[in-house]
Amino acid sequence: MRTIQGVSVSAGIAIGTVRVLAAVDYAVERRLIDDPQAEMDRFRAARDTAVAQLKQLRDNVAAEFGENKAELFDAHRLMLQDPDYAECVEGLIAQDKVNAEFAVKSAAEQFAAMFAAMDSSTMQARAADVKDVSRRVMNVLQGKRDSTAQDGRVQGDAVQNGIVQNGIAQNGESHIIFAEDLAPSDTAQLDRAKVLGLVTAKGSANSHTAILARTMGLPAITGIGDAFDPADDGHVAVIDGTSGAVFVDPDEATLTEYRRRKAEAEEHLSLLRKLKGKPTETKSGQRVHLYANISRPSDAAAVLANDAEGIGLFRSEFLYLEREDWPTEEFQFDAYGQVAQEMGDRPVIIRTLDIGADKQVDYFNLSHEDNPALGYRAIRICLTRPEIFKVQLRALLRASAYGNIAIMLPMITSVQEVRDAKRILEEAKSELRGERIDFNESIQIGVMIETPASVIMADELAAEVDFFSIGTNDLTQYTLACDRQNPSLERFADPHSPAVLRMIQMTIEAAHRHGIWCGICGELGADLSLTDTFLRLGIDELSVSPTSVLPLRNVIRNH
Repeated sequence: MRTIQGVSVSAGIAIGTVRVLAAVDYAVERRLIDDPQAEMDRFRAARDTAVAQLKQLRDNVAAEFGENKAELFDAHRLMLQDPDYAECVEGLIAQDKVNAEFAVKSAAEQFAAMFAAMDSSTMQARAADVKDVSRRVMNVLQGKRDSTAQDGRVQGDAVQNGIVQNGIAQNGESHIIFAEDLAPSDTAQLDRAKVLGLVTAKGSANSHTAILARTMGLPAITGIGDAFDPADDGHVAVIDGTSGAVFVDPDEATLTEYRRRKAEAEEHLSLLRKLKGKPTETKSGQRVHLYANISRPSDAAAVLANDAEGIGLFRSEFLYLEREDWPTEEFQFDAYGQVAQEMGDRPVIIRTLDIGADKQVDYFNLSHEDNPALGYRAIRICLTRPEIFKVQLRALLRASAYGNIAIMLPMITSVQEVRDAKRILEEAKSELRGERIDFNESIQIGVMIETPASVIMADELAAEVDFFSIGTNDLTQYTLACDRQNPSLERFADPHSPAVLRMIQMTIEAAHRHGIWCGICGELGADLSLTDTFLRLGIDELSVSPTSVLPLRNVIRNH
């Protein structure tokens, strides 16, 4: 057995035979031409044909996966119609007197290099997109086929030169595809009935190819690099799209374990098929919004795969915890914007950084504390080091122009803390207005209710914000005076304690008195033994781990 570690881009397990997709040769001959105008006309005609092909591909994707996912190919069409792109191609033809194919390839390399040099990982991923659309134009110029097949699907290069060539479409079997790389248009055109999963040597979790793989429900791993070996063709493999692990020629123990996991996943998928798109509503008509918690942008895929209605808690501190230096505004904007775009119209509630206590970061240079759970953490850091806080707020505001983002403040104990945070937020808004940068002027602000003080002050806090979200983990810790990191206190830290449940009830009632909604984003939200209690108390929203969404929806719908 050979074990390869890649980067997870789409969750799921695939077990099957490998088909190595042969790399398509895009070598273009450089020829000198006598009539630049005629060559420019060739380019324009090929570009128009490519735009028409992308329109057809866009319509196919929209019909199968929804309008939101088809927007990628609208962006591809805009790339081809960009005046700067056309000017670059035509300039090369006119100045160097080269053929259109060579000019398109050269322009693609220039634009791809420009994108790759940018700080934003989202913009870096656009390098693959500009190469994809340019390749399409080159195909038209070279007379390569890209037409509608008898089944109505557009046939791309991956289908023509890889899958059919390697016999997948001919023998009717399904395979795991190994490839150097896959373009977004190739991925969109794969026949899901013939493909079990994807493994590529190159690529990133931010690429449109990765997003399409998640949309299609294909387990996918990228970034295996030099471990990519064409000799794996025909060998059995297991891919774990959650961990990013690939097992070529797996031993019996590995096969048995992954078959078990796959069976569990299929049972979960059966529940998904039964409940997908169904409202989270009791038999008596009580409606509850069911969201999911995430820690990283890549987790958004699991939110959509499990049919959550939105993200109720994006733990932004992981953007700090997983770095050795301060995450810049651009880095954070990229992360928040990526999630906002992927979630579309669904709400994305992002908690501002909750560093401190059990989550320490060296470059924050925090002093040692005897009791960090009651110390310098979360909103206390943000309000005393506003230069850090404002960077995050600016990134959140900028990202709000790309989706339905809300901001949530953690560890609140007083109304003044909320007002101070809102003042810094207004400063960030004013700066962005001055810089003519778009953001959602009416972005919602909420607070986490996770201290007894915030429960007691809930009526006053409700007048300042748009929503409450109860963090039951810390609320239990502070209400019962039990350090959650101390295993010897486990028997005393009972989250089902009447004191904790009464705190939750008081919070919900205060929220409703003031016309705002109240949710739960702590672990208790997924505790099915308490679902009846939460429904009776009138909870408006529950945010749980993605895999807990469907079991919880099932319980609520049968209540």
